[in-house]
Amino acid sequence: MLLALPLLLALSNALRAYGVGEQCGSNPTLDPRPHSVSISEFGAVGDGKTLNTIAFQNAIFYLKSFADKGGAQLYVPPGKWLTGSFNLTSHLTLFLEKGAVIIGSQDPSHWEVIEPLPSYGRGLEVPGGRYQSLINGYKLHDVVITGNNGTIDGMGMVWWEWYSSHSLNHSRPHLVELVASDYVVVSNLTFLNAPLYSIHPVYCSNVHIQNVSISTPPESPHTIGIVPDSSDNVCIEDCILALGFDAITLKSGWDEYGIAYGRPTENVHIRRVHLQASSGSAIAFGSDMSGGISNVLVEHVHLFNSNSGIGFRTTEGRGGYMKEIVLSDIQMENIHTAIAVTGHCGSHPDDKFDPNALPILDQITLKDVTGKNITIAGNFAGIEKSPFTNICLSNITFSINPVSPLITWECSNVYGFSESVFPEPCSELGNPTNSSSSSCYYLQSISGKTAEL
Repeated sequence: MLLALPLLLALSNALRAYGVGEQCGSNPTLDPRPHSVSISEFGAVGDGKTLNTIAFQNAIFYLKSFADKGGAQLYVPPGKWLTGSFNLTSHLTLFLEKGAVIIGSQDPSHWEVIEPLPSYGRGLEVPGGRYQSLINGYKLHDVVITGNNGTIDGMGMVWWEWYSSHSLNHSRPHLVELVASDYVVVSNLTFLNAPLYSIHPVYCSNVHIQNVSISTPPESPHTIGIVPDSSDNVCIEDCILALGFDAITLKSGWDEYGIAYGRPTENVHIRRVHLQASSGSAIAFGSDMSGGISNVLVEHVHLFNSNSGIGFRTTEGRGGYMKEIVLSDIQMENIHTAIAVTGHCGSHPDDKFDPNALPILDQITLKDVTGKNITIAGNFAGIEKSPFTNICLSNITFSINPVSPLITWECSNVYGFSESVFPEPCSELGNPTNSSSSSCYYLQSISGKTAEL
């Protein structure tokens, strides 16, 4: 289903995110790129049938020569522009006009097979390599992917079928993947039918994702919208996402590979987003979090029609940590499990993982949360050898689905503090001897101010 998204900020000129270090602070609109060409000038045909991979590659190769002259813009006019995967360059704006649709080829030979990410050690779904994403960047600086509500359609149906039938030779591709890049903006676009992830910044710094609409059908297997992965200084705001699995997931590597790579996801600000996750979590942390996840602020969000609202996932052997995370001003409706926290989720990439690498989940605050038509308020299943600690719940009210189970909270191997929570949480989260409100005050927001209850 295509979700309509009002244009909150029309960008006819390129935006470059040199204020993103403040996460969701104000971003200056800089001068437009001094050079601009249309993809049509390189022989591309927007009929939805002609393969335009070479045209995109040639256009970007040409624009690379303007990197030291203020950068350049590649303009995609209205039309249906079929292509295989292609790479961006630094100081580039890719601009999709209204009515412009970049369509991913369904022929796997048009998608290059590349090495797995070092923090994962293998493909996510199939050992070995992975298909390169539709739009890629590697070690880039100052990259903008934007438009006048143009569309990037991954045509993922065939990929979903191959995944479900166990016919994949390599792991599925994403729509947009930026690797080891900084000062990245993705804005004012619609993303449809990603084979796997829609937007995947990995090993990146200073990323601003604003005013995008992302959707895949409810039955699309394990599709995820936005995945900040071993990245820092990330802002996600004013977006509407409806995905088959998770809407937004924070990650940082898989078992011994993520531990060895050692790059956390940190300093992330998510606000004013509307999220739906058919079979997963609207906002998820993990389960691949071996490099660590910390200093995350999620606020003013609407979660709806989802299997779970907020999810934390990890398992023994994963290592890493999830800590110093604040979620506030959350509205939920029609959610099966409002808060799902588990230490028993996810597989291992191989048999080389250390079973004694125990993940840490600590200093998590959820406050000012309301939910309508909730089946299970919370399910906390920690790890016996490494219990989840300092879970703080404040000012939370759920109206339970009248046909829900009698048990509205389930807890094991978790300790925390709660106040003004309805229905009343399990004793592990409500007993002052287990924790106290002081454990909540330690959390720091993105701006460095104490996130008090």
